[in-house]
Formats: sequence, C-alpha cells, structure tokens
Amino acid sequence: MIEEYLSRNNIRKLHLGCGVNILQGWLNSDYNPKSPTVLHLDAIRPFPFDDDVFDYIFSEHMIEHVTYSQGSLMLTECARVLKKGGKVRISTPDLLFLMNLYKKEKSDLQKEYIKWATENFINEAPYPDDTFVINNFVRDWGHLFIYDEKTLRSSMERTGFRKITRCNLKESEDEAFRNLENEDRLPKGFLQLETMTLEGTKSSAR
Repeated sequence: MIEEYLSRNNIRKLHLGCGVNILQGWLNSDYNPKSPTVLHLDAIRPFPFDDDVFDYIFSEHMIEHVTYSQGSLMLTECARVLKKGGKVRISTPDLLFLMNLYKKEKSDLQKEYIKWATENFINEAPYPDDTFVINNFVRDWGHLFIYDEKTLRSSMERTGFRKITRCNLKESEDEAFRNLENEDRLPKGFLQLETMTLEGTKSSAR
C-alpha cells in the first residue's frame, strides 16, 4: 500500500489516525483500520517510511489519545518523514475550551454543548453541568493528555517545526490543508468549539 501510494503521487500527504474520515489523495492510516484502503500505523512507534518522503501530514483528534511523551515521539517522526519545508497540521481538543466551559458566563453554544454531552455520555450525572462534562472529557474516549496552545506549540518547536500558526477549523493558507476536519461527526458548531489547530513547517536544519 505504501509503495503504491508513493509511486502514484508526486505530492505526498500522510493522514494519521484517520478513523472513518478517509481523505482523497492522502495516505490514510490508523492504528485500527476500519477499511482495507487504510494503512495500519502505530503513531507512537517509528513510522514505516524513509526520511524526507512527505509534503504534508495531517492529524485530527488523535494526539490527545497518547501521552505527552508519546505525542513528542509522534511529532519527531512527523518531522523525520517530512521533506524539508514540509508541513504538519495538528487538530486536537483545546484545554482552554474546557476552562471556558467552567466560566459563569456561557454562550448559548456552550450551554447546548454541556446539555448534549451530559445526556449522551454521562449517565451518572443528575443534571447537565460543566463540572461533570469537564471531568468526563478528560477521561473518556481514551484521552490521555489535553493540550493548550503553548504546550502544543512548544512540542512542535522542540521536535523540529517552525513558523507555527494557529488556524480556524477547516481553514488554512495552504490549499492542501483546507476542509480536512470531519465536522459532521458532532452536532453543528461543537467540533469548532472543542478544537485547536496548529500548523508548522519542518525546519531546514532537520
């Protein structure tokens, strides 16, 4: 699968932890592939690629499912397999999103999110409340580390990326990174509420 993809694509794009969001033109990979078209890849072990192979790497709501140190290993491997000047895009839950849920003044979207999350995922909660939602979010779905912007930015810088910028969901200055996140998997507005997205460029020193 790897050889076939690389032989057919001059612009090479790796999608880490794709789940059911299979992207056209990308080498889609996942630890538990749900399609025969998806490559099995363990993102916390050395990637099965040579150095300087890919132009782009994208990962959505995956890095929070491994520990901080494992996430650093993943980013290190991303830098290794990217060409010099290649780019990575990481979308992940933002710790600030959880902190904002706890504030007294809440937007209508935050109130809707708390109600939805409580009713769908927290059977023991006697009523919709921010405290239940925050506790559940940190522990549920296999989450192991929730980043804030400064920590993710630091991890990217330490593993070989520069020109790190924050982007809105599905938006980018680079056309290859536009409209990638699977917004339809949550009710309208919720993925944007949860998510922080950072893009970085592989340092020429690597």
